[in-house]
Order: sequence, then structure tokens, then C-alpha cells
Amino acid sequence: MTRYILAIDQGTTSSRAMLFDKNYQIVGIGQREFAQHYPASGWVEHDPEDIWTSVVATCKEALAKADATISDVAAIGITNQRETTVIWDRKTGKPIHNAVVWQDRRTSETTRRLKAEGNEDRVTEKTGLLLDPYFSGSKVEWVLDHVEGARSAADKGDLAFGTIDTFLIWRLTGGTRHVTDATNACRTLLYDIHHGRWSSTMCNLFNVPQSMLPQVLDSSADFGMTDAAVFGASVPIYGVAGDQQAATVGQACFSPGMIKSTYGTGCFAVLNTGSEAVSSHNRLLTTIAYQIDGKVTYAIEGSIFVAGAAVQWLRDGLKCISHAEESGPLAAAADDRAPVYLVPAFVGLGAPYWDPDCRGAIFGLARDTGPKEITRAALESVCFQTFDLLDAMRRDWTDTAGTVLRVDGGMVASEWTMQRLADILAKPIDRPKMLETTALGAAYLAGRHMGFYGDLEEFSKEWVVDREFIPSMPEDERLRRISGWRDAVSRTLTRPAA
Repeated sequence: MTRYILAIDQGTTSSRAMLFDKNYQIVGIGQREFAQHYPASGWVEHDPEDIWTSVVATCKEALAKADATISDVAAIGITNQRETTVIWDRKTGKPIHNAVVWQDRRTSETTRRLKAEGNEDRVTEKTGLLLDPYFSGSKVEWVLDHVEGARSAADKGDLAFGTIDTFLIWRLTGGTRHVTDATNACRTLLYDIHHGRWSSTMCNLFNVPQSMLPQVLDSSADFGMTDAAVFGASVPIYGVAGDQQAATVGQACFSPGMIKSTYGTGCFAVLNTGSEAVSSHNRLLTTIAYQIDGKVTYAIEGSIFVAGAAVQWLRDGLKCISHAEESGPLAAAADDRAPVYLVPAFVGLGAPYWDPDCRGAIFGLARDTGPKEITRAALESVCFQTFDLLDAMRRDWTDTAGTVLRVDGGMVASEWTMQRLADILAKPIDRPKMLETTALGAAYLAGRHMGFYGDLEEFSKEWVVDREFIPSMPEDERLRRISGWRDAVSRTLTRPAA
């Protein structure tokens, strides 16, 4: 008798797998970090084989920790880092180049040129996105133009493109399924979010043969059966969603106006807009929140490229801390009167600035500035960037005034950071008891397809708050800090803010 749903959570710095029972509780978990590759300034790559082996290993680890076998698993759900681009040979299944990661900025010149030629309005009209290296389209074009023989092979139909979910499904099913879901497809710059199909116009713009593209399915659908050779038995894959959309599902943000914000390597705030694809006038993205039973639910999204990555930089780059959990207490011990601001534009700035060429900077350094103040500035930068996103959302969607923000991701375990976030936003922050909302969302999508879990309404009742953070900072101090942040950002940008 199958007892669990296996959720694969393939992230930017690590792969994780979790077993969920019928009550949405985790009974086994596995995690492995893998190498990050930086071949040039602003370039970020992963070895797809590292991703594959880490995923298989973590699945087996999760099963072992639960004292379970693959026969106990009813279905698999997959959630993944979005936009990261893999191209492989259809015959061998071998990638022709490292995965080009969503953070990678190597195609800045390409997107800048396309924008200068007047293409951005029609790109946004069809895809809901902006012309930025963040998305997959220009990455695909770059690989085809820089790997010897790739363009010719693609034109012959010998190559397959996919985001990480697609690559994993190909491998898990032994190369029998080349599929993705709508939430991943909509992040490629190649997908028409209004008509639910690949856009020939966008494919022509980026010179991407449509023969490379996967079939697009609902987020809760039949994505194929795993090859028995992988885990010892075949299991259906019934749920797929990009990590931020999976977190939106896991946070039960099913009603228009609900917002979730995930604090992982980056930070991503998603506002559910229901059946309406709201066009942003403030440099946010119109995207697909999820697609179930053929029905699309749209969202406005703001993307911050560096959130938890700033904590990783404190640990690995500056050696200010040994473990991420040390950052909150260290920030709390800082001189709170010292006006130090970190603009973490290590790979440019995302929404609402979209400046791929600016780089990180620290402002307000004094003789007595030390690790405490820099750590506090790093954590505060996440709060300020979230403020920028929600301020833009408020101008696009006027009903956000009374909305309570639901947060998740590794950084939300920091009490200091969440309190400072509530203070800067001047809004209550709800942290759920189940912090693994991204994996939970993938598990729910898989379980829902086969009746292991109930409908959206039933799932919503399972969401439970762990703590509500209430704003307590005086308004004049909050405004002063925001003003200082905006001044720091303006000095960092390579072009005026839109």
C-alpha cells in the first residue's frame, strides 16, 4: 500500500528530496549541495550531471531515513530552480554544455540589443516578461551559437532544451518523456501565456528551433513513469512546478490578492491575480501561478536575485559567520545607529530596477564598521528589496493594502530578519508552521492528481501560522532607512531607475 508522496526540490545550491505522508508531514528528507561554477565575471553554471546524481542520491536518502522503499511511494512531484537552461543530445541524453543558471548575465548584450531595437513591448505582451538575461530564451541562443556543431544539430532536431524539471523528467523516465509544465514554460521568453502555447514569434526572435521545445502540461498532470532502473521500481510523476509557483501552492495562496514571498538564494514575491493576467506598469512580471485542470491562474511577480546568497557571501566570501544561523544574532548586536547599506547587486539587480550591469556596493562605511554592521546591512538589504517589490505591486494591484504576507524559505528561520522585514514593510508577516512550502507544493500537485490529497479548499485548511511578526519600528525611522536605501541603490545603478 503506497503511503507517501516523494517531492524532489532541485534548487540553485542544493538538491533535496522529501517524503510527505497523507497528513502533509515530512517523514524523510535528503539534501546535497553541489558545485557552483563561475567561468567568467557574471557567469554562473552548473554541471547537469551533478544535479542528476544529487537528485537520485537525495531521493534514496529520504527513503532510507523514513525506513521506506520506492514501493511505498504513490507518486513523485518535482519543483525546480527556474530559467536555468540545459540542452542535451536526444540520442545520448548527454548535455552539450553546462547548465546556464538563472543568475547568469552573459547574454546582457543580446537582451540590451533586442531592447534597443524596440522588441521589449511585444515580448512583454506575449510572455509577460522583460528582456533580461535572467530568462531562458537568450541562454538557449547563446549555447547554440557557442558550442561547436550545436546550431546545426538543433536545426536537424537532434537537440532537446529544457529547464531543470524537463531535464530531470527526461532522465527519470529513461528519455521517454520530453515535457514541462506551464509555470516553467512561462519563464523561458518563448511561451505565449495568453494562448498557452509556444510562440513562433518569440522563437524566431531568439533563433530557437521549436523542435527543441518540450510539450507543456498542467502543473498537476501525468508527466510519465520513472524508469525502474533508477529507483528499483516505476513510479508516476504527477506534479511539476517552478520553485516560486510551487511555494505559492504550498502557501495556499489560492485567492486573488494573496502574496507569498520566498527567501532562498534569491527572493521572489508572488501576488495571485486570479484569471486575470495583470500587466505591470512598474517593471514587475506577469506570470502563471499554476495551471490545474486546464485552468490558468495568473500572478504578478517580483524577482530579487540575491537574498540568501548574501548570507552565503557573508559565510564563504567575507568569513563573517561560520553558519547561516549566526547572521541574525550578529546583526542584532550591531550598532543600529550606523547607516550602513549593502546593495547586493552581485549579478545585477532584478525587479523593479532590471539593471543587469550594475554590481554590488556598500555605503556608509566608517572606521568602526565591522562584521556586525555589514551582516546587518546584508540582512536588511533583503527587507529593503522586498519593500521595493511590494511597493510596485501596490501600484499595479490596488487591493494589497490589507493583505498579510506569507513567507517561507531558509531565511525566515531568522527571527531578527523577519521582525526587521515587518518593520520595513509596515505590514504583518505570517510564517507558517510548515516551512518547506516549496516541496509541499510539489507534493500536493502530485498527490492531488491521483486523489492522494483533496481539492484546493481542503488543502487551504491545512495551512497553519507559526508566528505573526507585527511592525514595531517608528514611522519616521522606517522612512529614514528606506530613504537611505533608495539613495544607495541610485548610486549603484548604471542607468536611471524606470
